[in-house]
Amino acid sequence: MHVTAIIAAGGRGERFGAGRPKQLHDIDGRSILERSVRLFLEHPAIDDVIVVLPPELAVAPPFAVGQAKALRVVAGGVRRQDSVANAFAAVPRHAELVVIHDAARPFASADLIARTIEAAAQSGAALAALPARDTVKRAASRPSHVEDSGQAGTGRDVLVLETLPRETVYLAQTPQAFRRELLQAALEFAAREGIEATDEATLVERAGHQVRLVTGEETNIKITVPEDLPIAGAIAGRSAPSAARAGVGYDIHRLVEGRPLVLGGVTIPFDRGLLGYSDADAVCHAITDAILGAAAAGDIGRHFPNDQTAWRDASSIDLLRRAAAVVHAHGFEVANVDASVIAERPKLGPYIDTMRRNLAAALGVDLARVSVKGKTNDGVGELGRGEAIAVHATALLYAR
Repeated sequence: MHVTAIIAAGGRGERFGAGRPKQLHDIDGRSILERSVRLFLEHPAIDDVIVVLPPELAVAPPFAVGQAKALRVVAGGVRRQDSVANAFAAVPRHAELVVIHDAARPFASADLIARTIEAAAQSGAALAALPARDTVKRAASRPSHVEDSGQAGTGRDVLVLETLPRETVYLAQTPQAFRRELLQAALEFAAREGIEATDEATLVERAGHQVRLVTGEETNIKITVPEDLPIAGAIAGRSAPSAARAGVGYDIHRLVEGRPLVLGGVTIPFDRGLLGYSDADAVCHAITDAILGAAAAGDIGRHFPNDQTAWRDASSIDLLRRAAAVVHAHGFEVANVDASVIAERPKLGPYIDTMRRNLAAALGVDLARVSVKGKTNDGVGELGRGEAIAVHATALLYAR
């Protein structure tokens, strides 16, 4: 069964304030958006992910997630259901199930996602929801006139209309999952009838289909206002990785004529390049050894030996991406990497940011987690004479 996930992050979070989209706010070192996207990129039941962003962010998505699964970014619309409709248009035709999740809920568990998918596969539509714990009142408001120092003031009174049986009341969450054809019919029905709703389950209900409830999670909070941040921080701290591992890497290659100079996945104009079996990208090689070492998963020579023709002239950015997958399979994720490139010439400053972007994409991490620095050797030794380029790298991994 092919399952596509849609991450709804097309809003601007005006109730949140802070002068920037809510989904970009950082919680314990990772943005709300990154946390939500990774929930689904790393889930074994999800085949591909579509992220809906405000148009201005969709042009240059503010995250890097690697290439482990197909990922698309689409621009959102005026309303949530417009944004979801835009994303649905990008869902592969062979997808059988579509899961929709609010980016503002970054703490849904893998188990909750799996249970929602299973329920939708059986019944056609399902959503995570929590039963109400408190007594529930249905209310209405009416104008009130209050005398204050002889002046008539106008406000509103909120009055109870009835008390609802709380065992019949559930508080909706996401994820919500639907068979593709059912969601398509609901979206078309809403567009045709001019129906507006705050979630897709409502549209499915209005189209005449039943939606199954899956028990949600107390920690699956929706971050709406700044007052939610202390709670979110506590949840992030409680679910933070329990262990960290550090690794170091080093690589050096001689500069020779007739070779392109490739560093950090960037081909840099120069009269010489690095000698090696692959493209000899010393930055990627040092970082590859650092992350593999931190995971106790061997080294670059073990995984990509130079006696195998498959790795002749190979792209070292691709090797780094493969090494990151090995690290992930060992139960770790990359927290950050730092590389120092020792090169007398050429000057690397103009290329550093592009290197960082390439490395972040290969590692599947935010750009802020990748540091690259250019250094010289002050004319000392073979590095100082411009005969070679060396790279020292460190990496920190978190146990997942």
